[in-house]
Amino acid sequence: MPRKNRFWRRLARIGAVIGVLLLAGFIYISIVSKTTPPKIADKTALGWQRVQSSPGLYTLKNNWFRKSKSGLFELYVEGEPFDRGVVNGKLTQELIQLQEDYFSDQINRLVPSKFYLHFLKYVVGWFNRDLDKHVTEEDKEEIYGISLSASNKYNYIGSNYQRILNYHAAHDIGHALQNLALVGCTSFGTWGSRSENGEMIIGRNFDFYVGDHFAENKIVSFENPAEGFKFMSVTWGGFIGVVSGMNEKGLTVTINAAKSDIPSGSATPVSLVAREILQYAENIQQAMEIAKKRKMFVSESFLIASAADGKAVIIEKTPDSIGLYDPGKNEIICANHFQSPELVNSRSNRIQMRQSASDYRYQRVQELLSATKINTVSQTVKILRDHKGLDNADIGLGNEKSINQFIAHHSIIFEPQKRRVWVSTEPWQLGQFVCYDLDKVFSLAGMKTNQEISDSSLNLPADSFLLTDRYALFLKFRQLKKEMMEGIDVNPDSLIASNPSYYQTYQLAGNEMFKKKNYGQALLYYEQALSKEVATKNEENQIHLQITQCRDKLHQ
Repeated sequence: MPRKNRFWRRLARIGAVIGVLLLAGFIYISIVSKTTPPKIADKTALGWQRVQSSPGLYTLKNNWFRKSKSGLFELYVEGEPFDRGVVNGKLTQELIQLQEDYFSDQINRLVPSKFYLHFLKYVVGWFNRDLDKHVTEEDKEEIYGISLSASNKYNYIGSNYQRILNYHAAHDIGHALQNLALVGCTSFGTWGSRSENGEMIIGRNFDFYVGDHFAENKIVSFENPAEGFKFMSVTWGGFIGVVSGMNEKGLTVTINAAKSDIPSGSATPVSLVAREILQYAENIQQAMEIAKKRKMFVSESFLIASAADGKAVIIEKTPDSIGLYDPGKNEIICANHFQSPELVNSRSNRIQMRQSASDYRYQRVQELLSATKINTVSQTVKILRDHKGLDNADIGLGNEKSINQFIAHHSIIFEPQKRRVWVSTEPWQLGQFVCYDLDKVFSLAGMKTNQEISDSSLNLPADSFLLTDRYALFLKFRQLKKEMMEGIDVNPDSLIASNPSYYQTYQLAGNEMFKKKNYGQALLYYEQALSKEVATKNEENQIHLQITQCRDKLHQ
């Protein structure tokens, strides 16, 4: 084999190993990170206990927690930061502990070696040694309150507070390591002449994947803080950051990853910056002021829609700079690259647009919006569910170039001027979208009788795609792929029949044949993979590398 090829193979393996280790490491919190909880003057809330006020409804003071018939969990909390955290923890204790179990299981799958896990505890301790210095006192108090309900079985990793605090940085590491296909979000909005009745409509897919279990217990959280504005967000047990949310002033925040280097130290987690904007900003200018004063260790786009301003913009932020993208028209699109005058021509952004799936997805949203004369909430759902490529090409199900990649933690739609929000239900964004009216929900403080709090008359139906043979085949593809990852022999013909338009199907089939030393058949599969729409330049390069390996083997 040529020495050059061996070098690139070795480099690719090293890069993949480092990526997985760092991702797991940033989640797997270090015991050497000496993080002390904030000092709390009034700990009265520790004595409060939740009660089951009626079947299915748990309450504590004016706060409540329930599971909707839709499958979504719903939470309302109010008061001072520490009190909110304690109440959140007591009401959602089972979900907090379950979510950490999921994290732990996923890490053990990524890094099965106990030696490496032990080593990573010290690596992460060094990286995150100053994390608490970049988190506001208010957030630390709320996180500390929640952490008191976390499980003690992970104390060998670190204290409850250390772990819950550090989990808020895990999302950023997923952003930094996009080559692991953890992040590929898409968002867009219309208003004025582009929307029905001139209303602002914002839609987004939150494509952050850390295993199937991670998305199982979504919480639609409604928070009424002692200071700042009331707001809602879609979250999970133990997490106070915001990835998608809207406040009572009709200001929305959604976050989209941009190309980032592996962080070299701590800064404010992106989700906590978004949380601060949602809690304390009522217009674009105030959102920009908050974003400017916080240092982040990854690059991010914040799509901000403001009822007060009657438009949406994107605040683009890197560890070193900040930019503002105002489209100057009645629609906006955000994928995973920058568009502002300040950052659009940066070297890292040009690489991102050239090598990732971001620009392709951007063009697909643009194509669908152009075909839509007047956008509506129903049309927004259709776009968020779209799984085709440019010109309606069939690029396979699960392709990162699709708006719907079948990995979404959640999908969400906002009408900021009406304070309405629609949240997707399982599976991914294919289930019904449940509508919440913020004004109505916040009026339910002190609710003691279990009731559905969504506006069912405005719920949007599940996608009929769920009833098709194509969807059933895709589920089979996912199962076969999972079996392959677990080392189980899979018939390549069955795999290909389950998702025949997807490049990765043929790449996986090639891997199976290569493992069995059938290099000729593997070569054919890899060449077929390249004939399909490959999502990223890195993946295309990897397939070329696999083809070279097959040819080398055949010529030995």
